[in-house]
Amino acid sequence: MKNYGVNELRKMYLDFFESKEHLVMKSFSLVPHNDNSLLIINSGMAPLKPYFTGQEIPPRKRVTTCQKCVRTGDIENVGKTARHLTFFEMLGNFSFGDYFKSEAIAWSWEFLTKVIGLEEDRLYPSIYSEDDEAFDIWTKEIGVDGSRITRFYRDENGNCDNFWEHGAGPCGPCSEIYYDRGIKYGCGKPDCKVGCECDRFMEVWNNVFTQFDGDGKGNYTELEQKNIDTGMGLERLAVVVQDVDSVFDIDTMKAIRDRICQLADVTYQTDEIKDISIRLITDHIRSSTFMISDGIMPSNEGRGYVLRRLIRRAARHGRLLEIDGQFLAKLSETVIKECKDGYPELEEKKEFILNVLTQEESKFNKTIDQGLVILSEMQSEMEEKNQKILSGENTFKLYDTYGFPIDLTMEILEEKGFGVDKAGFEKAMQEQRDKARKARKATNYMGADVTVYESIDSSITSTFVGYDRLSHKSKITVLTTETEIVDALTDGENGTIIVDETPFYATMGGQNADIGTIKTAEGEFIVEDTIKLLGGKIGHIGKVTKGMIKSGDEAFLIVDEQNRLDTCKNHSATHLLQKALRSVLGSHVEQSGSFVDGNRLRFDFSHFSAMTDEEITKVEQLVNEKIAENIDVVTSIMDIEEAKKSGAMALFGEKYGEKVRVVKMGDFSTELCGGTHVNNTGSIAAFKIISENGVAAGVRRIEAITGNGVLSYYNELESTLKTVAKLIKATPANLEEKLEHLLMEMKSLQSENESLKSKLAKDALGDVMDQVIEVKGVKVLAAKVEGVDMNGLRDLGDQLKDKLSEGIVVLASALDDKVNLMVTATDGAIKLGAHAGNIVKEIASLIGGGGGGRPNMAQAGGKNPAGIDAAIAKVKEVVQEQIK
Repeated sequence: MKNYGVNELRKMYLDFFESKEHLVMKSFSLVPHNDNSLLIINSGMAPLKPYFTGQEIPPRKRVTTCQKCVRTGDIENVGKTARHLTFFEMLGNFSFGDYFKSEAIAWSWEFLTKVIGLEEDRLYPSIYSEDDEAFDIWTKEIGVDGSRITRFYRDENGNCDNFWEHGAGPCGPCSEIYYDRGIKYGCGKPDCKVGCECDRFMEVWNNVFTQFDGDGKGNYTELEQKNIDTGMGLERLAVVVQDVDSVFDIDTMKAIRDRICQLADVTYQTDEIKDISIRLITDHIRSSTFMISDGIMPSNEGRGYVLRRLIRRAARHGRLLEIDGQFLAKLSETVIKECKDGYPELEEKKEFILNVLTQEESKFNKTIDQGLVILSEMQSEMEEKNQKILSGENTFKLYDTYGFPIDLTMEILEEKGFGVDKAGFEKAMQEQRDKARKARKATNYMGADVTVYESIDSSITSTFVGYDRLSHKSKITVLTTETEIVDALTDGENGTIIVDETPFYATMGGQNADIGTIKTAEGEFIVEDTIKLLGGKIGHIGKVTKGMIKSGDEAFLIVDEQNRLDTCKNHSATHLLQKALRSVLGSHVEQSGSFVDGNRLRFDFSHFSAMTDEEITKVEQLVNEKIAENIDVVTSIMDIEEAKKSGAMALFGEKYGEKVRVVKMGDFSTELCGGTHVNNTGSIAAFKIISENGVAAGVRRIEAITGNGVLSYYNELESTLKTVAKLIKATPANLEEKLEHLLMEMKSLQSENESLKSKLAKDALGDVMDQVIEVKGVKVLAAKVEGVDMNGLRDLGDQLKDKLSEGIVVLASALDDKVNLMVTATDGAIKLGAHAGNIVKEIASLIGGGGGGRPNMAQAGGKNPAGIDAAIAKVKEVVQEQIK
């Protein structure tokens, strides 16, 4: 067997499967695209999930890749063992409903034995215990002796390493191939075999046969479209082919390892403690280099935190090896040199990668020395108190003040036999978040909110070039997230882009910002807002939707044309509107504020009464007349004094420079304005006022629409008109006549309804005059009536009060599981002390409610109809207490 290098093996594998009609696809980015289930790509199959699920059609039914992967689940073991890695390359061949077991098994055997040259008698296949189909293929088609095939069974919990499934959904058995590395790598036990935990039998290939749809409860049905998902770790294959002890000894890894030893002036495998640091740095610098090349930036959240953690762990272990000065960028150069054959983008982004590593290592170095001193003091204090656990408060202090991630603190303390109060740390973190949420926003010395933009170099500026163009090429000068300036933004990240020259208009002067797209050679960014920043900078706020955007990139900026055009129409219309208002209402009209975007315009102006319908119509007509005249909109730059002499209107209280931009629409309107406009008033097409109302003392507000907005408005109006006409069996033409007829009919029916309700109420009450009692010389009538609302009770009360001449009437009625209670008293009863409101207050609690009112009339509502009899009975007692 020839000793092939890692880069050779990668090419051999891809070439082999290309010869088997597979499409060779470039490794996907480590940043998952449209997959929120993953933080970082961790397997060869992960980026291909849309093809397996049917969400996307694969470019070909046979695909092969060498995929960059990062896994951090076992990060604590990296360096301590010779097998754990965070970054690895996964070779894979995939079939989407094309070939299946026979081909997959045959090709895996062919590649390992014929192409690579591994000895057949040192290869041992494994199968799932129930997969007799795979057993037959191995024995009958490949010719492997059945005694060399290991069957793996499910454990007592139903799990099996040789059956791939994750909950419900597609799943299936696996068939792995193990390589016997020889007795020297074994454990020495007589039963050492495939499946043993020692390093003798190394898995080099795993065929996953996705053939079932599982329900997650152990029930499986055959899939119509069966798939193949093959995974083979490139580093593991290199270990076997190069016959070395571990992945840290294969050619590409050894080059990095040797560079670390050179910088630290140490020899590998002479000190186990130092070996841990050497292996850890070797792995972490590979991961960091590849992550940065895919646009992942160090941060305190998400995948950025994973990267920061790796960089800081590597930097600290460099200190343990006593490497002088910053060293990570030097090591990254070795990574790039060793890996650029398979990943040319590393060389292309070399300067960028080294810059990010240098900056992050520098940030860490500024605080780590102080932090280590403080941690040492904390450790001494624990030893004095005979404690083994660092408090959550102190762990958080190290994180918050000195930038020590909890993982780093745990690692350092673990080496000395101490632990960390993780729950206490999380509690302190949450308390800080809560305080930050409640606290006032931080402000600078001018009282403005402090943002990441305050940290941008003041010499950087932007120039707006979008008056006469909607696209432009420019260089990216600054990139930021919400909290820090970064060198790159990657797929899915929100941020801000600043360029030298931009066609995007930033929100200013009442005109809303442009939206659109920014594209570079590697990425795409959707601009959701454009803002004016201090120092003449213009920020494009949005989200990366594809690839990576880097500082220094040449960018192609494209403004959303329709939104800009609609905004221009609305903006130019405000100029016409202001002049029309002054013409109709008087010269006292001054602009108090405005806002225009692609949907509508809002204009605030000084005026001291609501506009009449006639005034609104006149203003609307005048604006539309000027639109129809197709007046050219001319802009010019002139001295402020010259502009004033030309009659240009300026905003009250606005500060203007020596040079101003004047927007002129014939002889009708001349204003100072820095916004964007149509070239001709005819482009506005139409103008319609939607509302007019007051917003402050002496300030009115008009909202209006133009162009397509007017058309949409009338279309919606017409649709509503037709719907209403249809409901009342009319046509839009005779709708008014039909409505007048219906209103007259309704009025008549309401009158008839009230008469019927009054009659029904009387009938329900019956003759109750025989229920009248006297309390201290005052007539009192308290009665229950069924199914009468409050209006009906008041009518009955008035009628009964007239019959009594003088006295008190109390009526209660249950209706729809609720109680209505009404009390009325005559003037004579009131003079003797009666008070209807107080009677209601006393008895309303018995019906589960409350109420009150005046001495002569009061009412209440309740939720307990069962209490009506008790309330009626209590009236006598209450009246006795009231009458003098």
